[in-house]
Amino acid sequence: MRVRVTIVAATLLCGLSFAHAADREINVILPLTGGGAFLGKAEQQALQQFEKAANADGGIHSQPLKFVFHDDQSSPQVAVQLANQVKASNPPVILGSGLVALCNAMAPLMKDGPLLYCFSPGIHPVSGGFVYSSSISTKELAAALLRYFGAKGWKKVALITSTDASGQDAYKNLKSLFGSDGHKDVELVAEAQLNPTDVSAAAQIQRLKGANPDVLIAWSTGGPIGTVFKAIHDAGIELPVATTNGNQTYAQMAQYAAFLPKELYIPAADFLKSSQPPKADEAGAAKQAFYKAFEGTDIKPDGSSTYAWDPALLVVNALRKLKPDATAADLRGYFNDLKGVAGINGFYDFKAVPNRGLDESNVVVTRWDPAAQTWAVVSDPLGIPK
Repeated sequence: MRVRVTIVAATLLCGLSFAHAADREINVILPLTGGGAFLGKAEQQALQQFEKAANADGGIHSQPLKFVFHDDQSSPQVAVQLANQVKASNPPVILGSGLVALCNAMAPLMKDGPLLYCFSPGIHPVSGGFVYSSSISTKELAAALLRYFGAKGWKKVALITSTDASGQDAYKNLKSLFGSDGHKDVELVAEAQLNPTDVSAAAQIQRLKGANPDVLIAWSTGGPIGTVFKAIHDAGIELPVATTNGNQTYAQMAQYAAFLPKELYIPAADFLKSSQPPKADEAGAAKQAFYKAFEGTDIKPDGSSTYAWDPALLVVNALRKLKPDATAADLRGYFNDLKGVAGINGFYDFKAVPNRGLDESNVVVTRWDPAAQTWAVVSDPLGIPK
């Protein structure tokens, strides 16, 4: 049976007093400065709105929820230092960080707890361990994207990835998909790599262009993807271009507006607010609560907001159901048995997908619509074109 899980942004409980209750703190490690700040700051904003909504709905065991933020400066070394400092207080859970390299650096510290819920989809936690990953894995996102390409008749694919952890994760997973069952109709015809510090990708893009592809995948996040988009524009390439959902942010679409590809596709969870009435089910209710939490603010929630929202939703719901002094082991046990719970990214089933809860069936392909200034969903789940 599916369990309805929602956080209400404003209810009759908003008058509830926490005057005599100590805060229930949850530590969050995020890249609030440095190269990953575009993600970290958006995730912080989402958590701040979640905190208000959760407290309007009673907090945790009548204690007000309080997220305590720590800036890892987009540095794996700083992330490890902060994780060790936070661990010293023996918390049951730590949220963050927002980048693959940072989560991978912290993960070994969590062998025996606390539970680390990373906001990056690009890590691959050990089944049954204390590390969890937000959203949908890189391989599942890429699989839906290639299925969409094949169905559209875009058979020849060119690929450029960055040499950092997120780019190499994508490179490995995409390479494993070409020619595999379900993806034999697409072919990798050219590939290139970009160092995140490179100021130009002109040479790589010209090489890819020479292979005469039908579509180009550019998988990197942050500044490097701007470098790639600029090179694609300058080369006069008007092919469909796809990128990671790590770039599904309004800030980046605005920053790169002058040279965005004319057809820009992103595989993602189906979190987008539709012009249609929401479905009268648990997922529809979760999505309504998500968008309601941002009403009255100048924040326009996007992909980066979702990476933080569902982990917070799941963790807070767990802490509400467990005893007040729940441990990391208690949380892990709760998640290991959890299935049928609705979040904004889909229905979670941690039995079927350990330490993540979501799979390829939760992926849709989206296309940036510059006129509407948002993404349009152009596929059904699994990347099957509408």
